[in-house]
Amino acid sequence: MRGLYFQQSSPGEEISFVFQEKENLPDIKDNYVKLQVKACALSWINTKLLSEMKLEKEFFPVGREIAGVVLEDDEVVGILPLDSEESGLCEIVRIHEHYLVHKPEKVTWAEAAGVIRDGIRSYTALHFLSHLSPGKSVLIMDGASALGTIAIQLAHHRGAKVISTAYNLEDKQYLERLRPAIGLKQPLVVRVIDVSNGKVDVAESCLEETGGIGVDIVLDAGVRLYSKDEEPTLKLQLLPHKHDIITLLGVGGHWVTTEENLQLDPPDSHCLFLKGATVSFLNDEVWNLSNMQQGKYLCILKDVMEKLSTGVFRPLLDEPVPPYDAKVSMEIVQKNQTRKKQVIQF
Repeated sequence: MRGLYFQQSSPGEEISFVFQEKENLPDIKDNYVKLQVKACALSWINTKLLSEMKLEKEFFPVGREIAGVVLEDDEVVGILPLDSEESGLCEIVRIHEHYLVHKPEKVTWAEAAGVIRDGIRSYTALHFLSHLSPGKSVLIMDGASALGTIAIQLAHHRGAKVISTAYNLEDKQYLERLRPAIGLKQPLVVRVIDVSNGKVDVAESCLEETGGIGVDIVLDAGVRLYSKDEEPTLKLQLLPHKHDIITLLGVGGHWVTTEENLQLDPPDSHCLFLKGATVSFLNDEVWNLSNMQQGKYLCILKDVMEKLSTGVFRPLLDEPVPPYDAKVSMEIVQKNQTRKKQVIQF
């Protein structure tokens, strides 16, 4: 079986991607199934996490979000576990049935594979970490990204008031055009904050939008830990400072961060204490790292597919590409040079 793998000689070195032939699948064990892959989505690989989990190996499989057909059985979708030996970019993979849920008939293969991870991340952030409910205000940073698009749709569907940030004019126009596929056609985002020129104060805009109360939930897309002058790239300079997020949080607010190296100074912690606010870290791999949560995990997968089939979710997908272009596409994803979800279609 031919699949895509990545190789990293030592920490800090650039990752290289290679196609490799692997031996045929071993005999199927109890509760394992053979899956004919129809589509596989690509996501950035957290090599630091793999190192911390002691999962380092010479060649590590690429492509875990898959949709396909269980041979002689059902159409399914799921995510390969972190310790999987197989690449999702093989025509046939072996996977435990507890990682799979049924794919609705009218959902395409590319949509199913392309939405599954961002759907899980959005559910984890908004439901399990911040307890989203109708009437709450939610700030979703970088809403024109693949994750931001799904998070906005989920928050709006639950009756929240959604505010978002845009990094350029194209993103701003995209967010302003977002409308639900079902129900009333009002904008999904009540206010788009364009931070592209670096002159707009995110905290001030959010406080203005909420009448000075502050937002209930913040889902960031990274934060600045230092001043603008100390950040090396323009993209980092456009991110809100950690103090800005703490300032715009309301009493009892929830800050869900994707910044794994977040550092809070004592004054920041004291401000959070005074507001009774919380900080949570978004790690979507946590479901696969703990078998105790398998039931909740499968419920999330099923609900993501249901919302995709009913039109609540419309993922931000690039045009599907054939398997022979997977190496180039994965290099682009790993360098964070794409906004839309990359999906390989078999």
